[in-house]
Amino acid sequence: MPLDSIAEILASCSERNLAFWQVVLEADVEERQVSAEASFEKMRATWRAMLDSAESYDGGLRSVSGLSGGDGELMRRYAAGGSALGGGYISEVIATALCVGESNACMRKIVAAPTAGACGVLPAVLVPLYRRGEREEDILRALYTAAGIGAVINSRASISGAAGGCQYEIGTASAMAAAALCYLGGGDAEAICHAAALAIKSLLGLVCDPIAGLVKVPCIKRNASGAMVAMCCADMALAGIRSAVPPDEVIMAMKDVGDKMDVSLRETGLGGIAGTPSGVKIADELRLAYGHLNG
Repeated sequence: MPLDSIAEILASCSERNLAFWQVVLEADVEERQVSAEASFEKMRATWRAMLDSAESYDGGLRSVSGLSGGDGELMRRYAAGGSALGGGYISEVIATALCVGESNACMRKIVAAPTAGACGVLPAVLVPLYRRGEREEDILRALYTAAGIGAVINSRASISGAAGGCQYEIGTASAMAAAALCYLGGGDAEAICHAAALAIKSLLGLVCDPIAGLVKVPCIKRNASGAMVAMCCADMALAGIRSAVPPDEVIMAMKDVGDKMDVSLRETGLGGIAGTPSGVKIADELRLAYGHLNG
C-alpha cells in the first residue's frame, strides 16, 4: 500500500493485526520489489551509517565557512561532567544532535532523515539508547516506524525547507523521532501517530532562515531542539495524551502554513535570523572572503 495516509496505515494495522513498522516494511517490499530480508539489511546498513555519523564525529573539524564545528565536542564534555540540568540521556541527545549536524556541515557522511539539514534528530534520540543497551533489531523497527511517518508527510506536504520552511525539515524529523521513541517505549500504532502529530504541532510554522543560505546557523542547533520536542511528545503519547486534531489533518495544516509562508522564510537567507544585522554582516563577510558560498 502507498504510504500517503496515517488513517489508512492505522486501518491496516487494525484490520490485519500488524504493528505500524510491519505495514511500512510491507510497503517498502512492494515498492522496491525486494524481500523482507533485503529490506531489513538495507535498513541495517542505514542505521549503521547513522550510528557511525555520531561515533566518528571529529570536534576539531570546522566547516569551510567557519560557522560550524566544535560545539558537539563542547556539549559532549559538558554531558560527561555529570552536571547537565536534564541528566545523562538528555545531555547525550543534545550532544549527538550537534555532533551529527556538524559532521554534515563539515562534509562527513550522514543519513538524511529526512534531509541533510535535519540529519541529527533521529540519531540524537536513538544512538544514546543503543549505547544503553537497546537491541539493534528494535532500533531497526523504530526506523521503519519513523520512515512511515516521514513518507506520509512527504506525500501530503513536503520535506523541503525551500518549499515551506524548517517545519518541513526539523518538524518532520522531530515527528519521525517521536514516533520511533514511542514505538521503543511500547506505544501502539495509535500512540505512535499521535506522538508524531504532537511534534508537528509543536514546530508548526518554524521558518527556514539560514545565514548566508548555508545550512549551519541556526540549522544545526535546531536539530537538538527538534530532538527535545520528539522526546516530550513521545512521552505525552505514551501517557495516553492524544492530539485533538487527527494526524492527517495536522499534516495538511502543516502544508497550508508552508504554502502561505513568505519566500524570505523559505531557505533564501533573507528573513528571520539571516535577515538580522548580524546575520547580514556575517553573510557579507563570507561572500567577500569566499565569493560563491557552498559550505
